Amino acid sequence: MSELRETRLEKANALREQGLEPYALHFEPTDRMAQLQEAHADLPKGEERDLSVAVAGRVMTRRVMGKLAFFTLSDETGTIQLFLEKSSLGEAFAQITALVDAGDLIGVRGTLRRTDRGELSVKVAEWSMLTKSLQPLPDKWHGLADVEKRYRQRYLDLIVSPQSRETFRRRALTVSAIRRWLDDREFLEIETPVLQSQPGGADARPFETHHNALDLPLTLRIATELHLKRLVVGGFERVYELGRIFRNEGISTRHNPEFTSVEVYQAYSDYLGMMELTEQMISAVCQEVCGSQTITYQGTEIDLTPPWRRATMHELVQDATGLDFHAFSSRDAAAAAMTSNGLHVPELADSVGRLLNEAFEQAVEPTLIQPTFVMDYPLEISPLARPHRSKPGLVERFELFIVGREHANAFSELTDPVDQRQRLETQQERKAAGDLEAQGLDEDFVNALEVGMPPTGGLGIGIDRLVMLLTDSPSIRDVIAFPLLRPEA
Repeated sequence: MSELRETRLEKANALREQGLEPYALHFEPTDRMAQLQEAHADLPKGEERDLSVAVAGRVMTRRVMGKLAFFTLSDETGTIQLFLEKSSLGEAFAQITALVDAGDLIGVRGTLRRTDRGELSVKVAEWSMLTKSLQPLPDKWHGLADVEKRYRQRYLDLIVSPQSRETFRRRALTVSAIRRWLDDREFLEIETPVLQSQPGGADARPFETHHNALDLPLTLRIATELHLKRLVVGGFERVYELGRIFRNEGISTRHNPEFTSVEVYQAYSDYLGMMELTEQMISAVCQEVCGSQTITYQGTEIDLTPPWRRATMHELVQDATGLDFHAFSSRDAAAAAMTSNGLHVPELADSVGRLLNEAFEQAVEPTLIQPTFVMDYPLEISPLARPHRSKPGLVERFELFIVGREHANAFSELTDPVDQRQRLETQQERKAAGDLEAQGLDEDFVNALEVGMPPTGGLGIGIDRLVMLLTDSPSIRDVIAFPLLRPEA
C-alpha cells in the first residue's frame, strides 16, 4: 500500500511539473451519467452524435490498448464509458493514460459515440485532473468483503457499492416524504432541546454530559415527547419533530445508541386516530419511495396496503401460549404459568402486567411478520399513556410490528396531571432502586399538564428501522451512514 501511495504521489508531482494541477478548484459538468444514458438510448451502434458534453466523476476502471483506451467514469447517478483515441487527443493521450489511475476524479469534454459493442461513450477531446487519489480502490470484483470495514470507511463502501448508495438515497427520500406528508396535513415541525436537565419520554438510560459555564449536569435527550407535549399545552394542535435520539444502550442489528425518530402529536385525537395516521403515512411513504405498497424483505413479501391487522396483547399471548393473563390474580401465579410453558421470568418483572409483556416479547413478537397493531398494553409499562376507557389495568397504547420488529409506538396521551405525577413518582422509585432505564419526575412537565393539555394522540416511529424495511437491509448499521463502532485496537 505504501509503494502504491508513493507511486501516486510521484504522478501528482509529475502533473505539476507539466503544468497540470492535481487538485483542481472548479469544473462545470453539463450532464450526469444517468441522464446521458437515458437521453441517448436511441444512438445506434458505431455511430456518433455531434453534441458537446462535459462530465465529471471517479475513474472506476481503465483499459489501455495501444492507441486506444477505455475508462469507466462514475458519478452519483451511474457510469459512462470514456473513449480515448491517440489520434484525436495527441500528447494528452499519453498524459491521461500514464498519470490517471482508478480512483482519480477527472473531468472530460467531448462528443457522444456508441461503440460497436453497444456501449454509450464520451469520445474525449480534452480532460482535466480534478483530484488525484493517493489510495487504490477496493477490488472491483470483491468490493469490501470485510463488513466492518464497510461501516468504518463508509466512503469506500459508497464508491464501490451502488446498492449502498441506493440505500442512503432511499433513506433521504423517506425522511423528506415523511416531512412532506405531515406538512401537507398542517403539522408543524418544531425543534426541541437535545441537551436536557431531566430526561424523559421513554424508559432508557441517557448519556450524561456537563455544561461548564453553568456548572450544570445535563443529558442528551432520550425522546422528544415531553417537550412536544408542552407545545400542545401552549396551543399548537399538530406538531412533530424528526431528529436524533440518544440512548446509552447496547449495539445490535436493530439498535444503535444514536438513532433517528419522528414523534407526532395531534390534539383532540387518540390512539385509534394515530393508528389511521400511521398506516396511511407509512403506506404512502412506501409507495413514494419504493413505487409499491408491496415490498420484499429478506425474501418475504410484506404487504403494507391499509388497513392493517389489529389485535390486543392479551389475545396474541393467549393464542401463542394458551395463557390467559386476565385470569392471574398474582405475580407468582403468572410466573409459575410462564415457567411451565418454558418462558423466562426476569426478576425485575414484578407484576402480572410486566410478565404479560415478557410473554409477548418472547412468544409473539418474532412471529409478527405482516404489519400488526398490538393494542392495549399494561399500565405498569406505560407511564405516559391514558388509562383504557373500558379495560381496567390497561392503557390506550399500541405498538406497530413488522417483520418481527417494533416500528412505532403510540398512545392516547395521559392528560391528568395528578395521575401523571403519581406514575412518574413510581418510576422515580424504581430508578432509585437501581432501574437505570426508569424515568424520573419532570416537575416542569407536570406543571404544564396542570395548565391543561387537550385530549391528544401521540406517535413515535423509528426512522432507521423503517428504512431497513424499505431498503431490504438486515442490520441497522446498513442504513446509518456512520454507525457507532468500537475503536480499532
